[in-house]
Amino acid sequence: PAEYLEELQKLQDDVPRFSNDVAFRTVEEELELDSFEDLFELEFDEPVAAASIGQVYKAKLINGDLVALKIQRPGCEEIIALDLYILRWWSGVYNKIFEVLGRDINLQSIIDDFGELIYREIDYVAEAANAQRFNELYAGVTDVFVPKIYSDLTTRKVLTMEWVDGVRLTDQSSLRRYGLEESKLVDVLVQCSLQQILENGFFHADPHAGNLLACADGRLCYLDFGMMSYATVDQRNGFLLAVVHVVNKDWRALCQLYQRLGFIPENTNLQPIEEALDRALPDVLNADISELNIKNIFGKLGDIMYTYPFSLPPFYIGIIRCLGVLEGLAIQVDPKARVVSESYPYVASRVLTDKSDDLQEAFRGLVLTKEGHIRWDRLESLLDEAKDSSGYDVSAAADLLTDYLLEEDSEQLLDDLAVQIVDAADSLGSETITYIGQAARALAINDEVAAVRAFRSLQEALQQQDLKNARQRMQEDFRDVLPELTPSMQRFRNIIQLLVEAQNGQTDPSKFVPIVRKLVQEPRIRNMASVITAKLGERVLSRGLRAVFGLPPPEFGSASGSTTVTEDALTY
Repeated sequence: PAEYLEELQKLQDDVPRFSNDVAFRTVEEELELDSFEDLFELEFDEPVAAASIGQVYKAKLINGDLVALKIQRPGCEEIIALDLYILRWWSGVYNKIFEVLGRDINLQSIIDDFGELIYREIDYVAEAANAQRFNELYAGVTDVFVPKIYSDLTTRKVLTMEWVDGVRLTDQSSLRRYGLEESKLVDVLVQCSLQQILENGFFHADPHAGNLLACADGRLCYLDFGMMSYATVDQRNGFLLAVVHVVNKDWRALCQLYQRLGFIPENTNLQPIEEALDRALPDVLNADISELNIKNIFGKLGDIMYTYPFSLPPFYIGIIRCLGVLEGLAIQVDPKARVVSESYPYVASRVLTDKSDDLQEAFRGLVLTKEGHIRWDRLESLLDEAKDSSGYDVSAAADLLTDYLLEEDSEQLLDDLAVQIVDAADSLGSETITYIGQAARALAINDEVAAVRAFRSLQEALQQQDLKNARQRMQEDFRDVLPELTPSMQRFRNIIQLLVEAQNGQTDPSKFVPIVRKLVQEPRIRNMASVITAKLGERVLSRGLRAVFGLPPPEFGSASGSTTVTEDALTY
């Protein structure tokens, strides 16, 4: 209920304060000061925020720097130790109950992991180190800001960091006053979180509203670094592979991945789990992408993991918690936000550009069928999604695809690619000829004003340096005059555009030179080009002969079949 959430959110920065005398005495003891005023001058007499572990003052150092001074609540460690002791005792009781029920669930290990996180969170020296590492990894991310830590003024119970002016992401009126866009802030938050989880593995495990600020210049500021988690390369790549298997609805591969990651014990019968996944997830996945949310997906997975012998490692629980908190905050800031759909560009970019074995497996799973055929619609979709991801390099995607084509065991793929190129080029060629004829008739019978306007835009496009805007105007002028492109022509055009245009609509052609050189120097590629040229020549000849003798267009079989194209053409 909303009223419960509002009360719980007060724990983030609005719990009862402890006295200033106790707080200042803690600072004096920790920093070995004779008096608090020897180093700090308060901007306000009372703390500006108070959370469950500590409270924060706005202060000025003797050198004039404004700082946020976080002081730990007295007796905090003792209270936490008692709570963990009680939780661990009861979890041991439940472990025995689970053993009787034949379930391999170790609640004590979960409490131990939680306790480790909490103890790291109340150690401000560890938090300072987390903040500095976070700054090294993510301060360069566009529109992300990490405050400076004063390490010489930080101990286990006192943390001093740069003061940052800003507003909470949930403060709608203040965001409007600063002219900040909620959707842009959510996008920065989601993209940075994905980079943390899936690229570097060191991620903020508690991105709630109290730990983030929107600065007046539009940057997103991270504040609290007490609760951080880490996922290894294999773990985060496994998470991406799981996404691919879910998209492909390949439940057997998903179960095998979970087994490899240690979620499911060896020698477990996977068939019932596959059937449970098949029953539960399609209902969620068949929803429109704008309606997909993490709560529903993990809710369905959670039911299955509770029913069958799953054992979730800490990193997975940390990721689920992070994504759940992230989505909750994103929806609070922008009710239209959907973390799943907004994650697609980053995931697509990683799948297209990362050369690790796991992500190449993810690429194959998405773009190739089990028989090795290319799913052109999936490739187009990946390229289209990836272009919206910051830092995406289309030439890196082209280079990775080239490496995959040139692998030693890619003969079958090259043969299949040659077949598809012949079929597609032949179909595209015949469609293009038909289209040109239709276009000529359209220009002949349409009103002269529209035709003149269209050709004038073409002339202007050739004379302008801003080709992208000129091309858009030309397309608008021709749209009312020319017939609609066929589906295959539209796909061909889209894929070419996606491969030659980067995120900002431009790319450096020189980046493609090494890729072209690598392809040209490969004997198998030269041989494939010769085969494609010969096959297309045969088809053109066949079509020409039939047109001369007034015969209907040929029906071609597979370009890789045993019969020649000419022989296929003579069968009618």
